[in-house]
Amino acid sequence: MGCTEHARFYGYPRTEEAVGLAAVQPESCGGTCCALWRKMLDGENEVPPLPPRFRFRDLLQGEQTWPNEDKVQVEFYTNENTLKERLKLFFIKNQRSSLRIRFFHFSLKLLSCFLYICRVLYDCGPRRPCLACQNYTLFGTDCPVFQNYTMFGIDWAPVIWVDRGVELWALQVSVAVVCLSETLLLTYLSYKGNIWEQILRITFLLEIINTVPFLITVFYFPLHNLFIPVFLNCWLAKHTLENMINDFHRVIQRTQSAMFNQVLILISTLLCLIFTCICGIQHLERAGRNLSLFDSIYFCIVTFSTVGYGDVYPKIWPSKLLVVIMISVALVVLPVQFEQLAYLWMERQKSGGNYSRHRAETERHVVLCVSSLKINLLMDFLNEFYAHPKLQDHYVVILCPTEVDTRVRRVLQIPLWSQRVIYLQGSALKDKDLFRAKLDNAEACFILSSRCEVDRTAADHQTILRAWAVKDFAPNCPLYVQILKPENKFHVKFADHVVCEEEFKYALLALNCICPATSTLITLLVHTSQGLEGQQSPEQWHRIYGRCSGNEVYNIVLKDSIFFTEYEGKSFTYASFHAQKKYGICLIGVCRGDSKTILLNPGRQFTMHGSDMCFYISITKEENSRFKFQGDRCKKGSKTRLPVHSIIASMGTVAINLQDTSDTPSRSSTLSVPAEPFKCSSKRPSIATVLEVPVSPILHAAESDQSEDEAAPFWEDQSSDTYIMGYPPNLPYIGSSQTFCHLLKEKTPHCCLRLEKGCQHNHCEDAKAYSFWNKPIIVSAETAGNGLYNFILPLRASYRPKNELNPIVLLLDNPPDAQFLETICWFPMVYYMVGSMDSLDDLLRCGVSFAANMVVVDKESTMTAKEDYMADAKTIVNVQTLFRLFPSLSIITELTHPANMRFMQFRAKDSYSQELSKLEKKEKKKSSNLAFMFRLPFAAGRVFSVGMLDTLLYQSFVKDYVITITRLLLGLDTTPGSGFLCSMQITEEDLWIQTYGRLYQKLCSTVGDIPIGIYRTESQRPESLEPSQSQLSVNVDEFEDVREQPRRKSMQWARRLSRMGPRLTGRGAERCGQQRPSLLPRSERQELAELVKKRMQNLGLYTAGHDDMNGSQSSHSYVLINPPPDTRLELHDIVYIVREDPLSFIPSRKSSLGNTSWTGD
Repeated sequence: MGCTEHARFYGYPRTEEAVGLAAVQPESCGGTCCALWRKMLDGENEVPPLPPRFRFRDLLQGEQTWPNEDKVQVEFYTNENTLKERLKLFFIKNQRSSLRIRFFHFSLKLLSCFLYICRVLYDCGPRRPCLACQNYTLFGTDCPVFQNYTMFGIDWAPVIWVDRGVELWALQVSVAVVCLSETLLLTYLSYKGNIWEQILRITFLLEIINTVPFLITVFYFPLHNLFIPVFLNCWLAKHTLENMINDFHRVIQRTQSAMFNQVLILISTLLCLIFTCICGIQHLERAGRNLSLFDSIYFCIVTFSTVGYGDVYPKIWPSKLLVVIMISVALVVLPVQFEQLAYLWMERQKSGGNYSRHRAETERHVVLCVSSLKINLLMDFLNEFYAHPKLQDHYVVILCPTEVDTRVRRVLQIPLWSQRVIYLQGSALKDKDLFRAKLDNAEACFILSSRCEVDRTAADHQTILRAWAVKDFAPNCPLYVQILKPENKFHVKFADHVVCEEEFKYALLALNCICPATSTLITLLVHTSQGLEGQQSPEQWHRIYGRCSGNEVYNIVLKDSIFFTEYEGKSFTYASFHAQKKYGICLIGVCRGDSKTILLNPGRQFTMHGSDMCFYISITKEENSRFKFQGDRCKKGSKTRLPVHSIIASMGTVAINLQDTSDTPSRSSTLSVPAEPFKCSSKRPSIATVLEVPVSPILHAAESDQSEDEAAPFWEDQSSDTYIMGYPPNLPYIGSSQTFCHLLKEKTPHCCLRLEKGCQHNHCEDAKAYSFWNKPIIVSAETAGNGLYNFILPLRASYRPKNELNPIVLLLDNPPDAQFLETICWFPMVYYMVGSMDSLDDLLRCGVSFAANMVVVDKESTMTAKEDYMADAKTIVNVQTLFRLFPSLSIITELTHPANMRFMQFRAKDSYSQELSKLEKKEKKKSSNLAFMFRLPFAAGRVFSVGMLDTLLYQSFVKDYVITITRLLLGLDTTPGSGFLCSMQITEEDLWIQTYGRLYQKLCSTVGDIPIGIYRTESQRPESLEPSQSQLSVNVDEFEDVREQPRRKSMQWARRLSRMGPRLTGRGAERCGQQRPSLLPRSERQELAELVKKRMQNLGLYTAGHDDMNGSQSSHSYVLINPPPDTRLELHDIVYIVREDPLSFIPSRKSSLGNTSWTGD
């Protein structure tokens, strides 16, 4: 490329220098030309430096005169400096000055109407001018030149001429001049090119009619008594009032209420009609009856009210014509106004109007923000919110962007809620809607997510924006937020309380596998109940289960408490045991006065202080309790009994009678179990007393009943070659819980995590081939979301013994992503399998035939349905199929709607279930919050709905600690020194303890654990239930007899048929005899078991042990929260306990209940 090309390349024209340079080097520049062109280019683009006198210091000092004569100074917005623009700015554009002008104009119009009334009241009679003699005579007097005003039989002189004093005339002229000048000026300023549009306006024509005649009388004085319809200024005043209201709202920067404007227009229109009719009738009747002003008012009121007495009526036809015109106008104008008012009223009913500022400042209210309001969500919120006595005077303002539902509208019209609940249609993202709800004065704002959305992430995003908008509008308003996905929780961590649905859901489902019915336990604890459910039922378990369901968690300062004030300076376990023994309450946690950290069962080394906040489980809080103390009753020769105490609650009576504990307990911290089974006739073994002085770690280690040899295996497990203790290295989302867990020293390859496919490291292709030590836990989910991480954490927590870890198999509809696999690869015995619970083959491969638990998670794709409650249809049918195929399998199911749990394990001809359905309906009629609690799947913890946890957020408004305690119980949060929830099972060797109170003492005195409830399973044996004892019992023998009768008849019919048929002999008979066993009728359960066994054989799976899954027994299970101390322990009872932090004492401990096995089953 030559120099000319370089010049063109760098954007230079073909100059002579370029041509000359090209002539010197025609072929190639060799780089010299390029350097020259670049230098020329840089030289032209370079900005010349500033002269020395224009330095930055000079610019700061104000010396900014540039030596550039071409500089032109430009002035902007010069059109606004004209006189017209300045007048327009003052009279029209500026809201404040425009409001003042309109108010002045409105005052002038009212003044003109007032002057007209004064003229009517002081009118002595018409004075007409004589144009010939220029004289004024009263009506009826003689004049040199007579002028006749009679026409159509009416003397029009009283109508045309009036008696107007000079002073009054001067005032009216002055008002007219000012009004006309203002009108002409505004017409000129608002002129936009069409003069006729300005002139033909009604307001302009009325202004001309009312003002120009007065100006004429100034130039021709004999006409100053001419009648001028000044009363028409009322319509101009009405028009000015409307504009003034609009300007007023613009000044205060608030949007005017359309309802207020329409009511104002209607009232002003009605007043103008009446005022015009009054003045018109009175003036026209000057030529007739000569009515007074009061008679005119009376006539108009009677006429417009359609009463029409007839004592006052117009005499001449002009008056009658005016009445007809005014009635016609009223019949046209007023219905239109009323129609618009009715339409706005209906729209206001839909939108909900406003919550007044006066009410917000004098009353207390909370705001509920939802994207869509369903009747179940509303009733759950209202019932739970107003269950607390101190919230009865609060108002609930609902802010929802959608129109109120018909069912919701019907509920809000009930007197119980109509005076408390206010529905506003609006968005939380609009400040005007938040202002309508008076959010800045609210005591709290609840923001709930829509869990029925197809895209739950999008629903979370909407919730996050609402939370940000509320925090921006009212920074000091307490915020309670419900979020769906755990990865979105950190966006709203500024809120006072946050409940993540998937976190709590998966943690509850996980604990259900190791602590049965944990979901039922937590649901009953966070619901408000009086413990009156089921008290009228003939079933004993209904009564005790319903009474214990009234227990909730409360708090009180130790020094202010009657329950705990005497235990100041004592150990925590001592205070917990003696409070339960004396008052029947369960102390589960404490919080230091100078700290906000809540500790569950801080252990025997914890000393109670007077400023400590105590958390306890009771029927009602201490402030609502009344105490009756009875003295000790001692008799000679009789054993000494402990005093009997009872708690009389404000909402119910709970009497707790303590058992006989006369035997002196031993001082030893351990108890040797009798060699022989305990008999009733033998002496009951003693239980060590709970130490009053806090136990130090060194003392506890010396007095421990475990030897070094006994504790060695536990610590050897921790130092295993494959497992270690630590925190998960890969967290799935920001804000996930830091839990000390069992981990692998080396992560598992991703290929080995897949259960059904072998790899180069592992050749197993089904769960049975792995030869697991414990039974697996199977989780059926749609996708591998971050919530599954919270399912794994409680099952791999460090406080769970290594030999009790159950394998976890994730049955996923969709393959997981690499990030999720990287998270779970550090946990031991966690696998996944791509499949569906609809497929029997997938279920058998993942080990459902020998699984410990099967957890069915509700799928997000099925949460929405056109018909309410149909979102759970697929899940319910799949679980029912699974239940029929594997009757003994423990299935834990999550449902979207709690009302659908009645279909779980459905039996159409089960009389017991039908009676439970009737009991549920009775509880609903009593407005119970827990009407579904007696359903067998819920009582046994087999079904769970995340909607039942909504009350957790509602209760946090009154109990700000309830979310923290729930997270500690579920293992979502771990605090050093705080205990955790686990369970133990009562075996035959533990029945010597006999009662729950003695078990409480045994646990507190030996291992420092705090029991909080019992999970009890009772067998349904119809032959042992008498009709007088239970009306809900089912007589199976009678049912079998009834079913046996058709069977006998069919067998007789078959015998008769066989006698009539031909008989086979020889080989035919032998062949028929061989086939006969296969033709015998089999039960449905046998057919299903055979189907599963054959399918397992076809898949190459081991069928050994499958028959154990087919056995089923008729039983029911339920939860007893904080039962009375005299509750008898039964075989296979599972006791919920809050165990102290295992790191509190270095030496490990073993159950001191003899050979009692601590299980998670």
